[in-house]
Amino acid sequence: MTDTDPDPAAGARQCWLAVLAHAPRALLEQHAAALPTTGFTRLRAPEIGLTMVRARIGNQGDRFNLGDATVTRCVVRHVGADGRVAAGVGYVLGRDEARAEWVARLDALLQQPAQHDALMRGVVAPLAAEIARLRVAAAARTASSRVAFDTLASASTP
Repeated sequence: MTDTDPDPAAGARQCWLAVLAHAPRALLEQHAAALPTTGFTRLRAPEIGLTMVRARIGNQGDRFNLGDATVTRCVVRHVGADGRVAAGVGYVLGRDEARAEWVARLDALLQQPAQHDALMRGVVAPLAAEIARLRVAAAARTASSRVAFDTLASASTP
């Protein structure tokens, strides 16, 4: 593999971390309550900080600094029953230390081969489906108030 080739495992991990970071808190809490509590060590306790948000106008042109956003992060280590060690990270927008730790614990467990498939089916897939449902609902609410200015201009011309 070269420096420009993406690592398939890293890509999969990015996907499940994105799902976990965007998951509704209540659902994430339900899944986290069912997690094992043994085998975890905090490498970095949950902490709150700031990150710079950058943007582009219309997704084109030069980037500019939009502002700061509050982020909570956490890093845990998990030692599996077979002795495998995995480090899990959790980054979430806002000030939610418990949520960052849940994401980190799930990330560590998802890296354990013995638990990966079950967690992907039982946790990540349902969370991804709920996120997709919420996005469709938000898009529908937004679409209901959308104004097509080109239609208004042609409709008002006699």
